[in-house]
Amino acid sequence: MNSINKNQPEKNHEDLKNKDSIDKIIELASDQTCFLCTTQGAKGNARPMAVQKVDKQGNIWFLSASDSNQNKEIQENSSVNLYFKGNQHSDFMHLYGEATVLRDETIIKELWNPVLKTWFTEGENDPRITIIKFTTKEGYYWDTKHGNFIAGIKMLIGAATGQTLDDSIEGSLQNQPVHNTHISHG
Repeated sequence: MNSINKNQPEKNHEDLKNKDSIDKIIELASDQTCFLCTTQGAKGNARPMAVQKVDKQGNIWFLSASDSNQNKEIQENSSVNLYFKGNQHSDFMHLYGEATVLRDETIIKELWNPVLKTWFTEGENDPRITIIKFTTKEGYYWDTKHGNFIAGIKMLIGAATGQTLDDSIEGSLQNQPVHNTHISHG
């Protein structure tokens, strides 16, 4: 624990497992853009990817072109890191896990959004569309306990009084991956 965390008068660390971990993943990853980082070579490669869905098991689903660099890299090494940033002060998450490239018409139709026609010009039946399913092995999150408004007020009070009050919470994410090729709805 670092000196800033030690100065917190409130609990600011909570490791989450299984359902609590999955709930945090759903909260921080839904409707977000993340940087999908494949682990090919020493430097790895990163690119922004729009999350299409986070299912009830915490699996994260993306659509990708069959001839994309990320698909090629995942075929060579399925270990992947995802990085999320929700806003300037909270909703940060790093996930490490396994990615699988799939082709399933039913899942594509479920994940399809008309804006995606910008990249998949033949629509949801474009033969280049593939699915990337990411299954979390572990991760870490940084968030606020009571939202950004309360966190902002605590920061102002802390600055005025010289006390560490930032409403932060952080911890590891651990869940038992469920390996299936379908989106879990409940």
